Amino acid sequence: MPNIKSAKKRMRSNAKKADVNTLVSSSMKTAVKKVEKEVKAGNKQEASNNLNIALQRIDKAMGSGLVHQNKAARLKSRLIKSVNTME
Repeated sequence: MPNIKSAKKRMRSNAKKADVNTLVSSSMKTAVKKVEKEVKAGNKQEASNNLNIALQRIDKAMGSGLVHQNKAARLKSRLIKSVNTME
């Protein structure tokens, strides 16, 4: 446990940031899984709706630095391709 006031404050702020980062990261992963599930089930309408949400969550995670720009582009590309190739 830190004794210095600024170190105590840093611990508090790091804990808050970790909670937010976890929330953003897990919501992104959940959105991606929902799209993949709908593609596998063959529901094009639901997959398209979930795709928009997933793209927003990926962009948010990339903007906050949780996901590298290249990984975000790769995820988005794969999701869009999978939805577009559905019949």
